[in-house]
Amino acid sequence: MTVALLTAAGSGTRMGQDIPKQFIHVENKPIIIHTMEAFQNHPGVDAIIVVTIPAWIDVLKAYAKQFNISKLRWVVAGGATGQESILNGLKTLETELSPDDIVMVHDGNRCMVSSEIISNSLATFKKYGSAVAAIPCVEAVFRSNDDGFSSTVSIPREQLFRTQTPHTYTLGKLLWAHEEAAKQGITETAASCTLMQRLGETVYFSKGSEENLKITTVDDMMIFKALLHTKKDNWLK
Repeated sequence: MTVALLTAAGSGTRMGQDIPKQFIHVENKPIIIHTMEAFQNHPGVDAIIVVTIPAWIDVLKAYAKQFNISKLRWVVAGGATGQESILNGLKTLETELSPDDIVMVHDGNRCMVSSEIISNSLATFKKYGSAVAAIPCVEAVFRSNDDGFSSTVSIPREQLFRTQTPHTYTLGKLLWAHEEAAKQGITETAASCTLMQRLGETVYFSKGSEENLKITTVDDMMIFKALLHTKKDNWLK
């Protein structure tokens, strides 16, 4: 079985709105529903689990029913950190799935994840046993040692990749990583790829996209709204 584990337990303080960003409506639909639909419509995904704010669990279930998200099987309360929230979801899956089942951990506020990104993540997982969506860095990058005021050190951009989600692993591998994190005192590592790297695991990249943006600020929201109304020209390869 392949399960999409969507994280939607953040309070959204950087958005500065009255409700959590994942429940803000865009085109008469909550952001989290936009994301859920991407996995609902992908034939390679069998089920969805959402980790969210406890007070919003019933609201999420109602939205899922309203928008016909039939693959939603579990809604779980999040924890104090992103890492805890993911673990809460994994613990629920542990009682229902086998260690070899596939889990795609994905940010609930990355609603523009495409079918191609999901498919490539699953293909990369099949080849290497794991997959992390990523895109190459195209900007010149500098490292600052004085809180961003200046720098004398640049980092070759050819060596740099910006990770996104989904992060695709077996359920057993993800549970192992969180157990090791507890043993080693690793906390507040919401990105599964970062946690795996800290535990000595190789990170294998799958296809990402600039459109697969994470909605964190009002600017991100405006970009998302624009992308919803943008179509790729037919002459572009």
